[in-house]
Amino acid sequence: MIKRIAQTAGFTGLLAALLLTLLQSFWVAPLIQQAETYENAPAATEVHEHAPGAAAHSHDAEAWEPEDGWQRVLSTTGANLVVAVGFALMLAGLYTLRAPTRTAQGLLWGLAGYATFVLAPTLGLPPELPGTAAADLAQRQIWWIGTAASTAAGIALIVFGGNWLLKILGVAILAVPHVIGAPQPEVHSMLAPQALEAQFKIASQLTNVAFWLALGLISAWLFRRNRDDQHSA
Repeated sequence: MIKRIAQTAGFTGLLAALLLTLLQSFWVAPLIQQAETYENAPAATEVHEHAPGAAAHSHDAEAWEPEDGWQRVLSTTGANLVVAVGFALMLAGLYTLRAPTRTAQGLLWGLAGYATFVLAPTLGLPPELPGTAAADLAQRQIWWIGTAASTAAGIALIVFGGNWLLKILGVAILAVPHVIGAPQPEVHSMLAPQALEAQFKIASQLTNVAFWLALGLISAWLFRRNRDDQHSA
């Protein structure tokens, strides 16, 4: 069983990571690079004063970051691979508890993953371009983790709950983090134009939808194929 999970997660993560990197390279990365031109335009190192009493922050051009080209693509691919394999391991582990009877069911698992780890958290903390003011990192991380956990629990109760009381409880759990609200910066500001930010949000959502659908579909196909191979062996 462990070998089956590892094989499913490894191949699924690799294929999904390559797809995500391809989409990001042609759609998301150019928008980020365009936003960086606004962030770096005034000077190599600058300090922004957002409002009286608000903390100022600086951008140091000497801080290392991958250069455009193969360095950025390679670092992005590596990060995507780690994330994709981790999520694929999660899906393969869940399949051992409730195995998909058809490969197409992987799309539903993928949509559930997208809702849990992308859609729900970005309702309060949308993807941000460089040069956008943000709240305290620790507070955002805590809210993100809580939102993902409550979304996963809520979806599980809605889909697998044996009675309407559990399903209603699932809906309530889904709403809790959004009622509490995500942490926000003291002053909302950004250097890039709003039109660029809107394009970035759309691109981020659509690339993540494609990633999760591929992750669910490929993992379900490989999991079922490995099971059939074991039965025929």
